[in-house]
Amino acid sequence: MAKFTLHPDSVVKTGRTWRAAGDAGRIRRFIIYRYDPETGDNPHTDTYEVDMDRCGPMVLDGLIKIKNEIDSTLTFRRSCREGICGSCAMNINGRNTLACTKNLADFHGDVKIYPLPHMGVVKDLVPDLSRFYAQYASIKPWMLAAEDEHPDTERLQSPADRAKLKGYEECILCACCSTSCPSYWWNGDRYLGPAILLQAWRWIVDSRDAATDERLAALDDSFKLYRCHTIMNCTNACPKGLNPAKAISGIKRMIARRDT
Repeated sequence: MAKFTLHPDSVVKTGRTWRAAGDAGRIRRFIIYRYDPETGDNPHTDTYEVDMDRCGPMVLDGLIKIKNEIDSTLTFRRSCREGICGSCAMNINGRNTLACTKNLADFHGDVKIYPLPHMGVVKDLVPDLSRFYAQYASIKPWMLAAEDEHPDTERLQSPADRAKLKGYEECILCACCSTSCPSYWWNGDRYLGPAILLQAWRWIVDSRDAATDERLAALDDSFKLYRCHTIMNCTNACPKGLNPAKAISGIKRMIARRDT
């Protein structure tokens, strides 16, 4: 049987434990991944005991309490606190989700928090999304119209055509789906991944866009599109309840029809 071992620099070690105050009531332990590339040290997990009687109900509330009251060096992204911006995407108890919309009551026992998997780490819970955003830019996520770029009237759309965008334009680019996809883990330099392909489909089905053939031709690639093997992790992971796998299958069908 093959035996695999991590490189010594990649081994996640056990770090410090921050005890709650003596008068704390309901205590919850947060076990959080810590990594600072400037120190040259291995990544490690620190454990924080949080008094839940003085903490909000969401995972993000716990993180903010830890940063504000226990350890100000903890680093993570957050912004809207309403599940709209996607900034606080992270892996919580083994599942990619948004810290601001995930209720602590959904978990029993310790809360284990790691950055999104299979991405470079800038620091602590902050993933490096540079490649992800470059892939997003590559699909030209804006309307490509055939007529004058500055028309005198609006580009109208029927209710039926507008309904085709439902379930796709709500994507917030949090990357939860892409970083849950094994194909993206292994081929992320060439496979666009579920989030970007869902965004591409959003423009392909927009009746106001005039570059459908151009968009399909750009995606007709053995790696960009066809590394998807319909594993469905993406759909299971999406915190907005969207279906990237359905969008990807839609692109494949349109390319198949175009080629026949």
